[in-house]
Amino acid sequence: MTPNDFTDPTQKGLDVLSDIEKFAAFMRLLAPPAPSTTEPGGVASISSGKALFTMVGCAFCHTPSLRTSKFSQIPQLRDQEAQLYSDLAIHQMGPNLDDGVKQGQAEGNEFRTAPLWGLGQRVFFLHDGRTNDLVKAIQEHRGGNGRNASEANAVIKKFDRLSERQKRDLLNFLRSL
Repeated sequence: MTPNDFTDPTQKGLDVLSDIEKFAAFMRLLAPPAPSTTEPGGVASISSGKALFTMVGCAFCHTPSLRTSKFSQIPQLRDQEAQLYSDLAIHQMGPNLDDGVKQGQAEGNEFRTAPLWGLGQRVFFLHDGRTNDLVKAIQEHRGGNGRNASEANAVIKKFDRLSERQKRDLLNFLRSL
C-alpha cells in the first residue's frame, strides 16, 4: 500500500481497515487548527501576548512546538513540526484541579498537559470543562503547598502581576490559537 492508498479513501487499501482504524487514520491526518495572526485584538496584541506567554512561564509545560518522529510509519507525519502548545508530560496540578480520578500511574491531581491548539474555538476549558472563563481556567492551575502544590503556582503568580493590558494581550494570544 503506498502513502496515497492510505490517505485516499477511494483506494482499495482502506478496505482492509476496520471503521475504527479508518477513523483513527482520519484523525491522525487532520490538519492542525490554524492560529489567527490578527484576531482577536490585532497583530500587536497577539505578538505581545505570545512573548508574555513565554515570559510568564506558560511555555514550560505548554511547549509551543514539538517535532514528530523521523521514523513514523505514516510518511505524512514524519519529521513534522506540531505547534500544539503541550509537552505531553504529566504534571502535579494541585487540589484545585484534583478530580479524584486515577488514570494509570497518574493520581487525581496529575494531568497530561492539554494541547492549546484550537483553544480559541473552544467554549469550555480545563480537563472537565468546568468553566467557560479563560482567566478562571488559568487561575485554577494554582493551588496547594508542599507535596500537594501545583507545579504552576509560580507561573500563576507571574500572571497575576501582569498589567491589565498585558493580561488582555496574553488572553488574545491564547484565543488566537
